Amino acid sequence: MRSLTQADIIADEAEFMLLYKPAGMNYHCEDSEKGFVVLAQELMQTKELYSVHRLDKMTSGLILLAKSSKAANHFATMFEARAIEKYYIAISTRKPKKKQGWIKADMAPSRRGSYKLLQTKNNPAITQFHSTSIRPNERLFLLKLHTGKTHQIRVALKSIGAPIAGDIRYADANEAKKEERGYLHAYALRFTLNNKAYSYTLPPREGERFCTEELDIILREQYNKPWELF
Repeated sequence: MRSLTQADIIADEAEFMLLYKPAGMNYHCEDSEKGFVVLAQELMQTKELYSVHRLDKMTSGLILLAKSSKAANHFATMFEARAIEKYYIAISTRKPKKKQGWIKADMAPSRRGSYKLLQTKNNPAITQFHSTSIRPNERLFLLKLHTGKTHQIRVALKSIGAPIAGDIRYADANEAKKEERGYLHAYALRFTLNNKAYSYTLPPREGERFCTEELDIILREQYNKPWELF
């Protein structure tokens, strides 16, 4: 497991930092393995970095860390109020039941730590998405989260017949094990803090399917400002 480096620092502001989390890195410490937050603290040589959201182990991309407990509480309130826009990209090798739209349904625990969508909408997970073809049998999804449920995107894409490539939990396990990684990436964040607007996009850095010229063109020409598509 690699450590974080200076290249993983995307922004260093007065109240927060934005860093890149590699795929395969635990967010929290697990067994004897250091998690992302501890590695970020070691990189910056400080204990004053606070978690305000998280990513699954398989997911790469943008992570926001607060620089004080006061800022952490402020960001937590913003996340709860959906005042921080979160955009993800994912790749599936399956044809979806629909190419864009909304996925809204309650979620419930399933077997062995997985989750499933229900038919009800009492407290639904809400995901909005666009998709486009990259190469034959390879489709890119751009997703905006309107809620923040555990495994929300992974379950949502499975529900429309397009599980994420490399997702051992929700895709075909034998096929998933052949992939370099799970192809889910936290691509963009946008928010306003102290009357200043911040927006960030960060293309993925790892995985054969993520590192193609075709995908790079789509991100540069179609998805470079994802908030304009929703």
